[in-house]
Amino acid sequence: MTTNVTWKSRWTFILAATGSAVGLGNIWKFPYITGEYGGGAFVLVYLGCILLIGIPVMIAEIMVGRSGRSDPVHSMSKMGKSAGKSGNWGAVGAIGILAGLMIMMFYSVVAGWALDYVAQSISGSYYQASTASIEQNFSQLLNNPSEQLLWHSIFCLITGSIVAVGVTNGIGKSVDILMPILFGFLLLLLGYSWFNGDFSAGLHFMFDTDFSKLTSEAVLVAMGHAFFTLSLGMGAIMAYGAYFPGKASIGKTVLTIAALDTVIALVAGMAMFPLVFANDLTPGQGPGLMFVTLPIAFSNMVGGQFFGTIFFALVSIAALSSSISLIEPGVAWLEKYGIKRPISTFSFTGLAWLGGIACIYYGEVFDALDYLTANIMLPLGGLMIAIFVGRALPRNTVTEEVGMGSGILFKSWWFVLRYFAPIGIILVFLNSLKLI
Repeated sequence: MTTNVTWKSRWTFILAATGSAVGLGNIWKFPYITGEYGGGAFVLVYLGCILLIGIPVMIAEIMVGRSGRSDPVHSMSKMGKSAGKSGNWGAVGAIGILAGLMIMMFYSVVAGWALDYVAQSISGSYYQASTASIEQNFSQLLNNPSEQLLWHSIFCLITGSIVAVGVTNGIGKSVDILMPILFGFLLLLLGYSWFNGDFSAGLHFMFDTDFSKLTSEAVLVAMGHAFFTLSLGMGAIMAYGAYFPGKASIGKTVLTIAALDTVIALVAGMAMFPLVFANDLTPGQGPGLMFVTLPIAFSNMVGGQFFGTIFFALVSIAALSSSISLIEPGVAWLEKYGIKRPISTFSFTGLAWLGGIACIYYGEVFDALDYLTANIMLPLGGLMIAIFVGRALPRNTVTEEVGMGSGILFKSWWFVLRYFAPIGIILVFLNSLKLI
């Protein structure tokens, strides 16, 4: 059973896939690791990894989705059977769907923190407050399960409501609205940072090229982030590929998505770090940067309350555009069994909501889900997709489906997908498990 639903345009698909890729990691992780691992030198290696791992696997995922015109499980199974291979390749799609559900469980909790800070920014609760008070404020949120549950529930409800409406009327229309707002907010914050922050210090932190910091660990970190930032291995891109307009170029589309994802990550860093340095603060990592360091910066600046609100709204939009793609693969799979989209959506979202409650009340569940998905399930899914398309499918089938022709462009992609990408993913996998 295939779907007849497609995105209304190639650009809607680009916005949807970019929205899936742009999440909380782009807002804080990429800028931070760029500064820590050699600035401009790290950016060059990261771009190389995007070209040699991220883009080849993303093209493969979209190709399978467009060819199968179904959810990840049925698309993989259908293509496997048509190639004379086992239909059990559908298990790779199932791993991706499960990974997306598990990620949504803890991701929605963090997104709930961002929503809470939107409310705090609007009310001005941290504006002109002391550093100790702002630090305590975040600790109080983490120690208040009922408040976390409220915002986690609201975020899940918003996500489910969008997905339930459908691909074109729900997801398509939402990304057509949300992504331009995200871009606009990001540029607004960049302008604010230019006038109110130490822009020179921010530029030096992120772009000074220090090859002495470019260790083997830095290269593996660049590889890992290139892979994860594009939402690969979790079924999202494959599910979106099922709605890909038939004649549009996959290669050009993926290049556009990768470029937008990278630009957003770089601009996010240039919007944040000048504010951090202007206030003589230390760039923190993870939640500390987003929920403590930046509120301190906003609290001390003219217009900080307004731009703090804009920032946390930006974070919430980025989280929402990603969460939609985490739910869609599972919803598409349930629909294949005759379950209506609203029921399948809220069933799947309900499971994520219950998992989020476990994360709120038991921190070890949060950590376990994060570790299992990032270090095992996503690399495994991406590796199997690269092997499936590069090794299991006949070359003539891939040539026809990917739509690149048979010239140097296709040959280059084919070689990288068969050799370089799997080796890179295996290295990232082993590094994440602390085996190298």
